[in-house]
Amino acid sequence: MKIRPLSDRIVVKRIEEQETLRSGIIIPDSAQEKPQEAEVIAVGQGKRLKDGNLVPVDVKVGDRILFGKYSSSDIRVDGVDYLIMREDEILGVVEQKLEAAKQPVKKAG
Repeated sequence: MKIRPLSDRIVVKRIEEQETLRSGIIIPDSAQEKPQEAEVIAVGQGKRLKDGNLVPVDVKVGDRILFGKYSSSDIRVDGVDYLIMREDEILGVVEQKLEAAKQPVKKAG
């Protein structure tokens, strides 16, 4: 099944990160806060203004986004959990810098 969001809505899937304490104890999912970072799965065509013009959505499929805690609707399709939200509920797009990853790590001392 494929989801096609309407207007300025987007479909995202949470990026799950396993949280481990320094002692090596893994915190169960029920005790963790849900991450507020997600990958964009599908994007609507954009918001239609009163004059009829269409303003396209700024994010694209594959982008990693940050969103507010209570800013989406949860859905389940074919056993997979997704979120549907409006574009204006997105707080930001996570951009990975390749230059920072290539630089050697400086050691203290």
